[in-house]
Parts: sequence; C-alpha cells; structure tokens
Amino acid sequence: MSANPQWDISRALRVARLFHLVCGVRDACVTPFLTLYLRQLGLAAPWVGILMGTKHLIAAFWAPFCAFLARSHQKRRVLMTASLLGSAGASLFMVLVPPLDRDPGHRRCNGSHSLTTEGPPPGVALTVTVTLASEPASNSPAGVLSLPGAKSSGVAGTRGFGEGPGESGQEPFSYPPGSSVGSTQGTRNRSGVLLHPDTPGVTGSPREGAFRVVSPPLPLSAGGTALASPANQSAAEGDGRALGLSLEGLQWTFILSLGSVVLWELLTSPLEQVADDSLYEYLDFVDATDRYRSLWVWRLLGTSVGVCGIAALVGPLDCFLATSGPRGVVHFYGYSLVSALALLVSIAFPVPVCRRQEPSYRTVKALSLVVGDPHLTVLALTIFLTGGATSAVQNFLFWQMKDHGSSELTMGFSVALGLLGEITLHPFKAPLLRKLSRVGTLGLGLGCLAGQLLYYSFLWSWWSVLPAQILSALSHGALWWAVSTSIEHLATPGTERPLSAVFRGHVCGSGASLGSFVGGFVVMRFSLPVLYQACCILLLLWLALFLSIQPRLPQERKINYSKLLAVEASDTSDSEQGTERDWLVKAMREEHSDWRG
Repeated sequence: MSANPQWDISRALRVARLFHLVCGVRDACVTPFLTLYLRQLGLAAPWVGILMGTKHLIAAFWAPFCAFLARSHQKRRVLMTASLLGSAGASLFMVLVPPLDRDPGHRRCNGSHSLTTEGPPPGVALTVTVTLASEPASNSPAGVLSLPGAKSSGVAGTRGFGEGPGESGQEPFSYPPGSSVGSTQGTRNRSGVLLHPDTPGVTGSPREGAFRVVSPPLPLSAGGTALASPANQSAAEGDGRALGLSLEGLQWTFILSLGSVVLWELLTSPLEQVADDSLYEYLDFVDATDRYRSLWVWRLLGTSVGVCGIAALVGPLDCFLATSGPRGVVHFYGYSLVSALALLVSIAFPVPVCRRQEPSYRTVKALSLVVGDPHLTVLALTIFLTGGATSAVQNFLFWQMKDHGSSELTMGFSVALGLLGEITLHPFKAPLLRKLSRVGTLGLGLGCLAGQLLYYSFLWSWWSVLPAQILSALSHGALWWAVSTSIEHLATPGTERPLSAVFRGHVCGSGASLGSFVGGFVVMRFSLPVLYQACCILLLLWLALFLSIQPRLPQERKINYSKLLAVEASDTSDSEQGTERDWLVKAMREEHSDWRG
C-alpha cells in the first residue's frame, strides 16, 4: 500500500467492487423488465422495438462521446454525479406516462397485499363482440363470445391473449379496415372482434395489423328497422369519437414514452464507461491493472440479486404505490432509490487527480484497425449479428413468458440463472480456449445462441425457459471470452482498450439497435416464434460462413520477441539501428512519445 493516500489500492478496489455491485442492482431494477412495462402501457411490438432501438443507439455513441469529454476536461466525478442524479429523476418520468387503459377495475389487492388480476386465465383468449345498439345478437359471428357491458368503442375493456393490466391489443396509429374516425359510415361497419396477434397462440392473421376486425356483412335492415335510423346514427357517431380519442391517447403514450426513454438513456449511459476509464487509469498509475479484470464479477452478482429482489417486491408494493395504471412502477422507484445509494458510494470512487496525456485519436485508430485487418472485420460482423439476435431475446422473451402465465419472479430468476452460470463457468475459460482455440470457442458461442433462439420458439410453459438459460454461460460468456482474447492478440499497443470499447459499444450496440427496430415489425407481421427462428437461421448461416473463411484469411502478425530484446539492449547502449523496420517497435515508440507529450 502506498504512503500517498491517493494511491490506496486496497481501498480503491473495495470501493470499486461495492460500486459495481450497487450499479448491477440498479440496472437490474428496470432494464430486464422495461419492454414488459411498455407492453403494459399498451404499446405494440413495433413501437416497443423503436423505443429499444433508440435506447441502444444512444448508448452506442453517446456514452463514448461523454467519456471523451469528461477525460479531456477532467470532469469525471462531476459527470458521474450528474449521471446518477439525473437518471434517478428521469426514470420517474416513465411512471407519469399515461397507459391506454386507465380503468383500475381489472385489478385488486387481496388480504395478503399481493396484487391479482381479474380476467381470463393464462392461455385463454377473451374476445369481445362490438355490436351496434340496434343489432340483434343473432348477427354476431358464430363461436364468438358477446359480453354484456362491453364498451362500444372496442378498445378499452378488450383483452388479448395473455395480456396484463393496462395492455391493449391494438396497433398504434392504425385504423380498423373500412373505418374512418369520426365518420358515421366508417363506424357503421365496425361490428367485430378485436384480437391480439403479438403473441403466439392467438387466432387471426397478424398481417391485418395489431388488431383484426372480423366484420360480417350487415343487412340493410333488421326486423324491418333501418340501421340508418337516427338512434343508430348517434350511437355510431359516439363510437367514432371514442375510437378517435383512444388513438389520440395511443399517440401520446408513445411520444411520452419515447421522450422519457431518450432523456433517461442520455443521462445514464455515460456512467459505466466513465467509471471504468477512471478506475483503469487509477490502477495503471501503479501497474495494478491485472486486478481490474476481476471486477466484472461483482456487477453480475449485483444484477443477479437485483433482478430477483425487485421482482419479488413488485407484487406486494404495487398495492401501495399504484392505484391505477399498469403494474410495475415499483421498478422505477427501486431504480431511483438504488441510484441514491450508488451516488453515496461514488463519493469515494477512485478518480485520479493527475492524468496521462493520452492521444485523442485512439478510437479513430481502433476503427481503422477494424477496417484494415480482415480478422477484426470478420469479428466485428460477428458481434454485430450477435447483438441483433440477442436484442430479440432481451426485448420479447418476457412477453412470451407472460403469455404462458409466468410471474415476474420467475422471469428474474431466469436472468439470474444465466448470469450465475457465466460466473461459474469462468474458471474454465483458459482450458476452453486452449482446447478449442479462439475460433472454436467463438463458434461454440454462436452455436449455443442459435440453439437458444430455436428453443425459445417452441416454449410450451412458463418454466420451460429455465433449462435454456443455462446455455447463456456459453452463448454470452464463452463468446465474449473469445472476442476479448482475439482483441488482445490483434490489437496494436495502446489500442486494446479502445478496440474493446468499439466492439462492446459501437458494434454490438448498433447491432442491438437494428435488431430491435426490425424485430418489432417482424413480431407484428408474423409472430414471435418466427422472429426467433429467423435469427437462429441467420446465425447458423453466418457460423458456416465464418468457419469456412477462417483458413482463407491472412495469417496473424506475431510479435518478434528477439527484436524486442534487441530494442531493450539498444536502449542501454544508445544504439537503435535496425529496429525501425519492426511494426511493433514503431508503435511502442509512438506510444512513448504520446506518453511524454
């Protein structure tokens, strides 16, 4: 331990471990459940995909830019404090977004303070026939249940397959076929059934929109009474106004959700990279960067604890915190509270006072390496596709589990199971890479991810997702081990960390953004199993191509250790002739000049 309190390495590592643990709990409060909450607000799959794609895109490019500014102006602690405070407040804006269904009558709290939902059991599709006031019940389609007291607008009070409180089976900004909002003629043909296509097991073709209207032909008269009577016209006009108000509310829900997510991500995304850069630089001053590599375990442990803990609290606390609107506001309140705790820990987080002069073009240099090295180019394409496929799981897996009757505690446990499996498998990292090589380990990770996606497309129960989560140790852990090892071998001196940041941030984040944008529309037009199967086929095709082109790539450049020894000897004898031809020597000299400048 150094006599200088600024370099108290043991204390710095203890604070860093605690900070990573708390931040893991903080992220787990909301991030895994965000798409489920958006669904309960009433947003369909395409708009949830747009929201999540925007979120990933901001994180991919905004976080590195903020980290660069914080390093350049030595404002890292200020940015960390602002990020924690701002994100805690911005997350509460999501609680203020109005859901489409504001009627709290569908949920109640029992004597044990746990929240229950009144409605059909999981797996039962509840359909409501919307008929005009004077239409006899005999005109309803055969086999369709007509419920008395259903709202004539056909929007509120209608539940699709497996929908929770506040969820709506309609497609935002779309109109039923043959209808015109506010027109009597359009609403006159709106006798039908609203169905939800975003989840498997729902009858009807999702190609007709996010809800389908089954409209039987109406006779011009029923029992000698014209349907165009003044009473029916007034009822149809009121029905059209109700539909128009519902669609207007849907637009506001999406716009407010988008604004909240964008503001929240702008404030929270820089925190992790700024903290990591600060800690690495702190440890680098005393040549203790080897102890930096083990800190990721604490974040995974915090995420595992947080995702199960917040899921266990949602049911009881929702009864006290939410009397109307969708359940799940506890996630955001928990996020804010843990952010306050992280703020207290960040006061003692190690931030070096003095800094080394690092060149500002390292990210550009890392990008040029990716473009110029065929090995890194192929690796970047692999990570891009992996990010897109992984976003399909992260965005919509909880939707599928909910449709099968899963509780949020089971969802949280499934996430924790994958993270703990990754921690458990980590001691076997070196033997696995030695046995299979980097290419083989990367291929194993891609194959396991494709197998997971295929398995998810055939889920049959809420618990059936748990066995597949064990594969996350390979589909995520082993894959990134191979990527990190490849970066260590292929990076030039001074570019390893920027290159790793490019792969984890820009490349993977861009893939996840594109996957979210496309995935939402695939779910709407086809189904969630089709999305999983398409991602599986894409990964398998890329895996075959990846393995086939590896022998054709140029050989990797190897370090000339004899030349390095010659350089070291030349430093002592002031003789440096013949060393300029080695690329590594040039890079080391360039790094040394940047260091001193």
